[in-house]
Amino acid sequence: MAKSKFPGGRRTGNPAAGARPQTASASAATVTVDDAPAKKKTSPAQFFSQVRAEGRKIIWPSRKETWITSVMVFIMVLLAAAFFWIVDWLLGQASTIVLAIGQ
Repeated sequence: MAKSKFPGGRRTGNPAAGARPQTASASAATVTVDDAPAKKKTSPAQFFSQVRAEGRKIIWPSRKETWITSVMVFIMVLLAAAFFWIVDWLLGQASTIVLAIGQ
């Protein structure tokens, strides 16, 4: 059984929907956003140095890998186009036959 998303296992809010209204003691126990520790702000210089460090980790594909991948994508696009053209033609022929029956 999945764990409830609501404290105490019950929803609080609209009493008309069958939920219990929140009491003063329950609302006093809730944690506010202000209690969370503040994150340390990053200066623009630190930000750009972190961006450069992450950029250095990127492994770029070689020209050969890029060429092979591009050719494979082009072949798959041609195959998909041929498949959908054939399916479209077959459905068009079938609809022509079905509509000719009624004449």
